[in-house]
Amino acid sequence: MAVVEQIFPALTWRIRHIAMYPAHSIEFVKLANDFEGIHFGIYVDYELAGVVSLFMQGDIGQFRKLAVLPDLQGKGLGKQLMEYLIDFCKLQKLTKLWCNARVNAKEFYTKFGFHETDKTYTADGFDFVIMELLINHEK
Repeated sequence: MAVVEQIFPALTWRIRHIAMYPAHSIEFVKLANDFEGIHFGIYVDYELAGVVSLFMQGDIGQFRKLAVLPDLQGKGLGKQLMEYLIDFCKLQKLTKLWCNARVNAKEFYTKFGFHETDKTYTADGFDFVIMELLINHEK
């Protein structure tokens, strides 16, 4: 059974490091504004297995560093984290949620209604595209 909970920012770093940038130091995955964000973790059998971080400005949210431990990927944990995050954004009355998506993961985000913008860039050996979701507050 997987459970999503709000977590302390520093708890995200180990998961980000292992899942996203294992060749870098753990310092590489720390964000300057981590302590200004809201962070969620998904626990499997009481062990932290995945994380995502949300940063809000007004009624717009950006999520960053969605990461699931490699040996647990493909089991729906990222999907569960995204559904929780989107529901949280609706409760916060956000109108838009966006991210810098790795190009090789953009199909994952389209399943939740995100659409690609024309903004792309390359960083740290990965190609990114900015994707956005307009949030409808009706369920």
